Amino acid sequence: MLMRLIWLVLALTVLGPLAAEGHQAGKVARIGYLLLPPLAEKPSAERQAFLQGLREIGYDEGRNVIIEYRSAAWNRELLPDLAAELVARNVDVILSAGPQATRAAQEATKKIPIVMIVEVDPIESGLVASLRSSTNVTGFSGNMAGLGGKRLELLREAVPQVSRVLVIWNPGNPAANSEWKEIQVAARTLGTTLESVEVRVAEDFVAALPRLSRRMQTAVVMIQDTLTYAYRSILAEYTVKNRVPAIMAGQSFAEAGGLMSYGPRMSDLFRRAARQVDKILKGAKPSDLPVEQPTKFELVINLKTAKALGLTIPQSILLRADEIIQ
Repeated sequence: MLMRLIWLVLALTVLGPLAAEGHQAGKVARIGYLLLPPLAEKPSAERQAFLQGLREIGYDEGRNVIIEYRSAAWNRELLPDLAAELVARNVDVILSAGPQATRAAQEATKKIPIVMIVEVDPIESGLVASLRSSTNVTGFSGNMAGLGGKRLELLREAVPQVSRVLVIWNPGNPAANSEWKEIQVAARTLGTTLESVEVRVAEDFVAALPRLSRRMQTAVVMIQDTLTYAYRSILAEYTVKNRVPAIMAGQSFAEAGGLMSYGPRMSDLFRRAARQVDKILKGAKPSDLPVEQPTKFELVINLKTAKALGLTIPQSILLRADEIIQ
């Protein structure tokens, strides 16, 4: 009898924690996913990376995690209502893709943890006060000092005959202001003349395009933010038509037909975000998780576009490319 009692106590000691873990493991997590761009039927590379990151750590959509998607389809005025919907759904954590989505999520809740993925400097943009925030916001920044100048350097190396560069940027974006200053510093070193093309609203962007038409020895650097990202495909098409080499941050610009892109691998940030979400679901506070910066960067060159522009990209830069689009 005594031995049975001992075995019973041992069993409860060992199985008790396992039973508690099993109950926790059986809980269905609810993640809100808020974004400004349209939610395509075929997941974007970024969304695929996030879902893959979740699978790698044991989450299976529909089984132990539910993802509530909310897309504003480029209508930023819808974001506050969409964020409020996610709060009303009582999600455990919100993944906000982009600064506008993050701002809307911040305004909708001060309690639900928010994991942001933004292509701007979150401190200069006012999203957080520091990389170790004391609010309910953490996540990833896709912006680092020096990248603007690096893009100009790569463009000049790829097209050395260029003497004038048009910089398309949104001065209403604090992070864009910082990158504009970086490009100016790099231009002085490279002996390049810059021309500022300011775009604050969609109408400005449309009006700016004719300035690119068939300007000899001119190239374009576009500073990425939500507005310019939305027009990346149009710019890519226009620059090819008018034989103007151009570079932008995101890989999707080169994929859309732009000559080059260089910047953080955003899909990597989304994959890493899955682990931050997991930590929060397991009890970590956003203030325990500092805002992280990119560790992987990629240079993409579109050789099909180079051919259409009549350019021969130097072998020295082709060898450094992470991807070449033929």
